[in-house]
Amino acid sequence: MRIVQSCVALLLLSGIVLWAEEPSAGEKYFKEYCWGCHHQTAEAFGPSFRTIANKRDAGQIMAMIADAEHTYRSLGYQRNSMPAFDDLNETQLKALTEYILSFKDKK
Repeated sequence: MRIVQSCVALLLLSGIVLWAEEPSAGEKYFKEYCWGCHHQTAEAFGPSFRTIANKRDAGQIMAMIADAEHTYRSLGYQRNSMPAFDDLNETQLKALTEYILSFKDKK
């Protein structure tokens, strides 16, 4: 009987792991490209995603990610330390932008 209970418990735990929510595409890109300098809600080397989402719209965020070298001054930054992300396609850029905007404070 204990073997059956153990097997059932193991299957249930395995199911929980299998049914756990997959990270969004935007979160995957955050971990791949952004995590070294940005965090979701805490200030790091760069501003947090919460700070960015509360100050910028989608177009501004995409412009800064896609072409920081030519965008940073128009967004009020004195210098640019954001690297170029030439390998992000439009779908990836939109997914990352939506992920950043998901940290905007609810009013």
